[in-house]
Amino acid sequence: MSAMSERQPPPSMFTGLKRGLLHRCPNCGDGRLYMRYLKVDPECEACGHALGAYPADDGPAYFTILLVGHLVVAPLLFFPWIWQASPAIVAPVTLIPLALLTLLALPRVKGAVIGALWAIQLRKAEDTPS
Repeated sequence: MSAMSERQPPPSMFTGLKRGLLHRCPNCGDGRLYMRYLKVDPECEACGHALGAYPADDGPAYFTILLVGHLVVAPLLFFPWIWQASPAIVAPVTLIPLALLTLLALPRVKGAVIGALWAIQLRKAEDTPS
């Protein structure tokens, strides 16, 4: 076989994002991405891919705040009851669901970021082969 036929196509961004959103290994789609809530498994249990090599850092938190802020908080400010009701009512009625939504979205967004990093083949500097 020639070297050209042995090459795999470059990873798909859509595939990486989809697998990350589903908390699956971006490389194979079978193994789990997390060992706990936001703790990335060091390597995939199914294919052995080094999942801990992707520098997600603060990106997932930033994107989660951006999404929740723009898609939920900003439209919420257009409802008159937000401005007319007592703060003792508005605070728990808005902050508790917002906190829950943020906590539910964060692992999915982190998975998508890891999937995107996998697709563009960006790894931590110490994990790249020389």
